[in-house]
Amino acid sequence: MTAVKGSSRTRSQRAQETRARMLRSAYELFTERGYPATTMADVAKRAGVAVQTVHFTFGTKGALLQHAYDYAVLGEGNQVPPDQQPWYTEFRSATEPRTALKILVENVSTVMSRSAPLDDFVRSASYEPDAARIRNHAEMMRRQAWSAMVEHLSATFGLADDLTTQQAVDILMLLMSPTSYNTLTGEYNWSPAEWQTWCVASISGQLLARHLP
Repeated sequence: MTAVKGSSRTRSQRAQETRARMLRSAYELFTERGYPATTMADVAKRAGVAVQTVHFTFGTKGALLQHAYDYAVLGEGNQVPPDQQPWYTEFRSATEPRTALKILVENVSTVMSRSAPLDDFVRSASYEPDAARIRNHAEMMRRQAWSAMVEHLSATFGLADDLTTQQAVDILMLLMSPTSYNTLTGEYNWSPAEWQTWCVASISGQLLARHLP
């Protein structure tokens, strides 16, 4: 009985490794070729599996794209959403605005380094119904996350005069967007650290009642 259980765990581990390999391959291809030009057969070939395995695991190419977005946000092998990770607790516990914003921006930058390249290709394929639907869902989830962060910033440090919560969320959506990250780090050759410094200063100046010194 023990040998059977051990063998079962090994099969489970192999299945997880194969799934991760397929997901990584899909992410790479979507960010290299774009969503329309990537086929399930392409993903299977790069992952070293049969195309039937990709279909069996993920179903449709649209579903695979959704999982690729999750992969980009969470990172490989991480199933914990950002708001349940240790850095988010540190962000909410910070008593100084500079500390809170640095924690927030540094960790968002890590996510952006993975998600922004994918988002750029998917946005360009918005004429594809699946691509448009999945990106819209990603934007909705991003807005929900920024809304929670704005509520915390407002309660802890106060928002700038005459700035509504909705406006503050809109500003964060613009400042810390995949497009912003891609433009500054990709087209204009900013380093991720420079993007982070700009974001911290911009959020402080635009959103907070107490600007950073």
